[in-house]
Amino acid sequence: MRQVTHIFRKEFSTYFLSPIAYIVISIFLLVTGWFFFTTFFILNQADLRNFFNMLPVIFSFVIPAVTMRLFSEELNVGSYETLLTLPVTYLDVVLGKFLAAVAFVAAMLLPTGLYAVTVAFLGQLDWGPVVGGYIGALMLGGAFSAVGLFASSLTRNQIIAFIIGVAICFSLTLIDRMLFFLPRGMLGFLGYLGAAHHFQNIAKGIIDSRDILYFLSICFIGLYGAHVVIAEKN
Repeated sequence: MRQVTHIFRKEFSTYFLSPIAYIVISIFLLVTGWFFFTTFFILNQADLRNFFNMLPVIFSFVIPAVTMRLFSEELNVGSYETLLTLPVTYLDVVLGKFLAAVAFVAAMLLPTGLYAVTVAFLGQLDWGPVVGGYIGALMLGGAFSAVGLFASSLTRNQIIAFIIGVAICFSLTLIDRMLFFLPRGMLGFLGYLGAAHHFQNIAKGIIDSRDILYFLSICFIGLYGAHVVIAEKN
């Protein structure tokens, strides 16, 4: 764990040395702020429902932008080979980078807590769904970070890594909304693959083991895929 912690600290601090991180956070807060304040002031709804409803779609674009450089940049400039000369394993590298991405997503979500404070100050706020929404957001962020890390391990080009990450995350977000196009016999299985469905369950304050297992499974598959790809490159 010492090596994982070292890689985590290095990657997390690197985020804030790049202007891309601040651009991503600014865009995220602008988009989520627009959805929140539109609901609050125009529709006069004292809740964060619209914010959480749009979060899976927003994450589908934002998180691949956060993770696209994790492996692609090092593979492109050749610093990854230098990293492996240190006493670290492939698993240490994957876990350290993954935890840094999740921590960055948590830092990105932190300012949105002001939305809940605003609603609580000006109206009646049910804190149960809010707490559930943020727990679900962290789980969704972790799952998409694992997917983005896998996409970044596939290529040296950050733009290609971003496109692959967006394609996978966006597909997981929308698949349960496109079931009417799919064969009836596959509806149950494909419906379970929908990330938005599992996220919305938790955002309602319903903690179901099936939803938790779903996000843990996506994390495992993404991290295992990244581990296999990186191991084969060396």
